[in-house]
Amino acid sequence: MIGYKKTARAALAGVAALLIAMPLSVAQDRKPAATAQASKRTVPETKPHRLVLQVNSNEPATMNLALNNATNVAQYYKDLGEPVEIEVVTFGPGLHMLRDDTSPVKARIKAIAASTPTISFKACGNTQENMSKAENKEISLMPEASVVKSGVVRVMELQERGWTYVRP
Repeated sequence: MIGYKKTARAALAGVAALLIAMPLSVAQDRKPAATAQASKRTVPETKPHRLVLQVNSNEPATMNLALNNATNVAQYYKDLGEPVEIEVVTFGPGLHMLRDDTSPVKARIKAIAASTPTISFKACGNTQENMSKAENKEISLMPEASVVKSGVVRVMELQERGWTYVRP
């Protein structure tokens, strides 16, 4: 009976030692994976991150939100040292964002275009043409904007190429 107690105590001590050592062993196994993941994140990607923001509303709050999204994303990837491309595509009533005569965010666009070359502004040519007919005058755009034939088609094509789409 005494031999049995000694054997049982020895077995219990062995199990206790295993229970104590096992979490340490598992934690050590996880450290290299966590370190590998962290080091992967710090290595710059060769493929740039790409974001297309759609603005189709003549609401200053929506326009400002799109500009906030664009500048925040640009700054985030700049801080990581990773390339990013951002296009703000306007069409329909959203074209007012890039109109020289009616833009409520004109000063912000000028400042962003001057300081953040990774953000570009596209205006829908179809909308510009239709506004021109409706207002019976030429619709001039801010010099920071470039015209695409169709804003909707531009958004579609960028998505087809893998760009991330956001509508603020």
